[in-house]
Amino acid sequence: MSSPAGALPDDSRCPCGSGDTYGACCGPVLRRQRHAATAVALMRSRYTAFAVGDVDHLLRTWHPRTRPERAELTAPPADEVRWLRLDVLATGAGGPFDDAGTVEFTAVSQGPHGRQEQHELSRFVRVDGSWLYVDGDV
Repeated sequence: MSSPAGALPDDSRCPCGSGDTYGACCGPVLRRQRHAATAVALMRSRYTAFAVGDVDHLLRTWHPRTRPERAELTAPPADEVRWLRLDVLATGAGGPFDDAGTVEFTAVSQGPHGRQEQHELSRFVRVDGSWLYVDGDV
């Protein structure tokens, strides 16, 4: 997971599954050109960061109180894990005027051990105008 942010062409479909192009969706968030406006937008950008291997974005958008060390985010090489789909199942608050929110999702990947699904209820807070991932129940 060491590819630089913005590794995808802006006109390609965004990995987060929003239906938008990378340049209109998660690309500007990963490149620090804008903040995610909602908790679900940050969740989508974090999924995209996993898909393109942007560890810096993952760490930057993790609340300092719960952020792991960089070494804890090691993963199999990108050619061993392919992120297939993000399904956002539910949201609680996390809108433009909220200070906290939740996003329930399932992320589907294909790796050395076959197809896997990660189901999580993630918690987010807004600090100084920026959404941050706090933690989640898997």
